[in-house]
Amino acid sequence: MKPSGAGGPAFFMAFRACLGYIGVMKTEWHLIDTQHAAQHAAEHLCSAPLLAIDTEYDSFRYFREKLCLIQIYTPKTAYVIDPMAGLDLSFLRGPLKDGGVPKILHAADNDIRLLRRDYRFEFSNIFDTHRAAMLLGYRHLSLQKMIREFLGIDLDKSKKVQRSRWDQRPLSDEQLEYAVRDVALLPDLCQKQRQALRAKGMEAASKAAFAKIAQAVWQERVFDRQGYTKIKGYDAMEPRQKELLKKLYVWRFEKARESDCAVFMFLSDDTLAEIVQEKESIEAILPPEKLKRYGRDLETLLRLDG
Repeated sequence: MKPSGAGGPAFFMAFRACLGYIGVMKTEWHLIDTQHAAQHAAEHLCSAPLLAIDTEYDSFRYFREKLCLIQIYTPKTAYVIDPMAGLDLSFLRGPLKDGGVPKILHAADNDIRLLRRDYRFEFSNIFDTHRAAMLLGYRHLSLQKMIREFLGIDLDKSKKVQRSRWDQRPLSDEQLEYAVRDVALLPDLCQKQRQALRAKGMEAASKAAFAKIAQAVWQERVFDRQGYTKIKGYDAMEPRQKELLKKLYVWRFEKARESDCAVFMFLSDDTLAEIVQEKESIEAILPPEKLKRYGRDLETLLRLDG
């Protein structure tokens, strides 16, 4: 049975999968990719006693990290919400801010930053299993290792799926099941870690740390003004070439931000250096698509260089 949005026409189809506790625990999950489905999810999520939250985002291909998926688990049921479907998710504002509803996340900083940036959500009463592990003295802090340490479960974490294109639709069943697996285990992990923190008298310290994380705010990418000096071949360039490289470096950053494209994917450092050294041959340096889109800008910069 295929969830909606993964190729099926139904708006709210349930898919059952065994997630970790083989033969012991099953989690029903729903893909939320229509407003109708979101309304159904809201009825449950707004009355849930706790929320375990995770996200999938792409920080590799985009200038600003792109939020691609929001996974929210409540006891026995998980919701995989598609933020790229243009849904009204304002119903989450209340429970996320409600101090009476625990929110459990792993390495919560980025999740909170992106959810606050895109939806202006506020958070209170969070438990970060990553920070809890750090406070308990663990050195290896991945969720996979924490689940093995505290729950005795070995998760099959596919690097291929982890690095897959979360920004493309439709998502595969494999991607959706991967997205649900971790979030469904967060409440049990939280319970075990909470007990360990209590045993070490670290409850107050952990609450203070979690409260600080709950205030995390997304920041625009910082421009490295001297970054062009680190490009390979810079030291061997003539002063005029160095100045041109600097101009191209600034231009690339602004254009990448404007188009929300990762800087290195927009134009690589090597390409910038090649343009500087062979500025009469940009037609041979740039792919046709980029030449068509940015050739005129580059020609203007090169012409101004004289």
